[in-house]
Amino acid sequence: MHKGLFEDCEGPIRGLRLPLNAWNVLDRENITTLAQLTAIADRVERLPGIGAKTALAIRGELARIALRDAQSP
Repeated sequence: MHKGLFEDCEGPIRGLRLPLNAWNVLDRENITTLAQLTAIADRVERLPGIGAKTALAIRGELARIALRDAQSP
């Protein structure tokens, strides 16, 4: 799926599809699990290299995963 300037892709956190630059920043910051990413979701734009649009994409993916998990039996 194409979103503006970004092409979303899968990365090391299973089930998330984020722009490549987001994956690069998360890798640099050693954020490798969904729990780690969720813990910093409210301040993710403070990470060097994460702008407002990328932060929004990350939060949107976290919300999608949370909704999917809530609906799973």
